[in-house]
Amino acid sequence: MVSESASAAARGVSPAHAFQVDLRGIVDLLSHHLYSSPRVFVRELLQNAVDAVTARRAVDPEAPAAVRISATGARVRVRDTGIGLTEPEVHRFLATIGRSSKRPDGDPNGIGAAEQVLELGRGDFLGRFGIGLLACFVVADEITVVTKSAVHPEEPAVEWRGAADGRYRVRLLSGAEAPTEPGTTVTLTPGPGKEFWFQAPRVVELARDYGSLLPYETVLEDEAGYTYRITDTPAVWDRVHPSPSLRREALAAYCQDTLGFAPLDVVELDIPLLGIRGAAYILPTAGPADRGGHRVHLKGMLLSDQARGLLPDWAFFARCVIDTDALRPTASREALYEDDRLTAVREALGARLRDWLAGLAATDPARLNRVLAVHYLGVKALARYDDDLFALTLPWLPFETTAGRVPLTEFADRHRVVHLTAGDEEFQQIAPIAAAAGLGVVNGGYTYDAELVRKLPRALPGVVVADLDPDTVAAHLDGVDPAEELAAGRLLAVARRVLDPLDCDVALRAFHPLTIPALLLDGREARHERARADEQDRAAAETDDLWADILGALRTAGPRARLVLNHRSSLVQGLIELDDAELAATGVEAVYGQALLLSKRPIRAAESALLNRAFLGLLGHAVGRGPRPETGDED
Repeated sequence: MVSESASAAARGVSPAHAFQVDLRGIVDLLSHHLYSSPRVFVRELLQNAVDAVTARRAVDPEAPAAVRISATGARVRVRDTGIGLTEPEVHRFLATIGRSSKRPDGDPNGIGAAEQVLELGRGDFLGRFGIGLLACFVVADEITVVTKSAVHPEEPAVEWRGAADGRYRVRLLSGAEAPTEPGTTVTLTPGPGKEFWFQAPRVVELARDYGSLLPYETVLEDEAGYTYRITDTPAVWDRVHPSPSLRREALAAYCQDTLGFAPLDVVELDIPLLGIRGAAYILPTAGPADRGGHRVHLKGMLLSDQARGLLPDWAFFARCVIDTDALRPTASREALYEDDRLTAVREALGARLRDWLAGLAATDPARLNRVLAVHYLGVKALARYDDDLFALTLPWLPFETTAGRVPLTEFADRHRVVHLTAGDEEFQQIAPIAAAAGLGVVNGGYTYDAELVRKLPRALPGVVVADLDPDTVAAHLDGVDPAEELAAGRLLAVARRVLDPLDCDVALRAFHPLTIPALLLDGREARHERARADEQDRAAAETDDLWADILGALRTAGPRARLVLNHRSSLVQGLIELDDAELAATGVEAVYGQALLLSKRPIRAAESALLNRAFLGLLGHAVGRGPRPETGDED
């Protein structure tokens, strides 16, 4: 018979070669790049044991189902009552990297007895990627597997002994060496410096973390013979409780033990269509959106306690603990695979939280109020897209207004026309004056608030929402008697001369509070025009005289800011009575500067110079040394 390589050479084709795999390199890849920590070796041991028991029960539903762990510091041993392996299956499963025990659909070739069983129940298994026990080399220098097949009990037991350098040996066991019952025992010997991971307290901690919800009884025995229960099933959400209140207390206690905080509220998650059971826990305090991930179990095995993307972005006020069989893990089995299934789960959990909020609004307003007092921001984010929820929660969602921090329903009862500021700076400047004038204003500077206020007429017909503009504010200020305005004519003339270069007009009105001498009204159009003019000035400064003249000619008279002097202010009254025009000009500059600072808008170079000039002028007047004209000569 002609060999394959000789036949290929005769056809002028180079023969095929097999890949050479460096096991040490693979282990380094696993430990430093695929897995976040060596702690996953416990998960791999538990996963293989549980899958083996599940496979045996697919053949014999009455078969024993148990996993036993022992840890002494010098070794870790895991014994399961699972399906076991024959010698050919040992070579297939334990010495082939990348071969999953769950075969691709439509590929029946070479399937052994155990593999046929695994294939029949592939949806019930945890493992998917064929890395298997080799991942345990991240902590082990040697792995020993002793196994006896439950499908072929007449076959001899097999010992597989693998080393971290890639060599392995297989031998058949007989007599006293051979186990009498089907199942598999895996023994790990620690690598240099890895003994810490083999100490019984550490293994107990890891086994409980990963396997507390596994479906089969799992216990650990230390070198002193003390036994620790690993599994704690059924899960708290699957248990029967005497009353709803006790059930709620049990779920909250589980959150405290598992996630480390006492929840503000508990939302049960039971979505059979997606195979999801668990609970969402409402954080007790507000804080950053990225406070921690969710705890996700896959068929009882912990996948991740920092899973991301499980809830919609707006639901950052909740953390979930769930068990599911619907989601796919990544290759490291430490995160969720972003696919259509995860999208469906995210939408379903978001809908569940939305229904919970709507239920509280309809049946338990006091409880909803406690939640919204802390997490109103997340609810506002959802209410932007959900008109029904917006209407339901409107009586409890707080907004900053000229009447204080109140719900919009309460505010709209007092003000059928609701004015909205463009930002927090504008609101802070106008709020005390608008409140005194009876003008209803809402701060539009907070996240989501402007969008929600604009939706108000949908929920409350008859309410009008309008952007706040300078003319509206001015219209709500009291006018001044013509005779008094005439008496203030000299001050107004000085103010116009001082402020005209700053594109600012002057008006005289009477308003409260008396402590505010002037109000700077600066609408959106005026700010836009000022920004455009500043850009033209910068461009002119960088060009030659010809282009500077052209750019200067392009400037047009647009909307201007307005400084409204308060006739009721004792300071303004003092400026009106001044006979010194220059001192009055300095006083106007100071009043403008104070109003400018209250508005919190960006200060231009000319305004900065004005503030400095006003400060020095008033200081000089206070010490009796007014500013002298600059002559260029120095004493």
